[in-house]
Amino acid sequence: MPKFLLQGSYTAEGAKGVMKDGGTKRRAAAQASIESLGGRLEAFYFAFGDTDVFAIVDFPDAASAAASSLALSASGAVMGKLTVLIAPEEIDAATKKSIKYVPPGH
Repeated sequence: MPKFLLQGSYTAEGAKGVMKDGGTKRRAAAQASIESLGGRLEAFYFAFGDTDVFAIVDFPDAASAAASSLALSASGAVMGKLTVLIAPEEIDAATKKSIKYVPPGH
């Protein structure tokens, strides 16, 4: 399954919800949401700074990842960023592929 880094920043309303419900309830909610799409929550951590949450997530496909991202954004409680993670073995495979490419201006 493709692996993603999920980064989330709570809005004021989202932070109030975390303060009310606590961190473990938010992790459980994230896990249930991800599993409802056929995914798996590998890791979930809170952090200081601009980003409040970091999670490592497996999704079965890009459409499931996009559905999760849209649901986060539509909630208005959290602004999320989803990044595809690529394993070293996948980079090895990429380096062996042949591609025809002409840079601009050549």
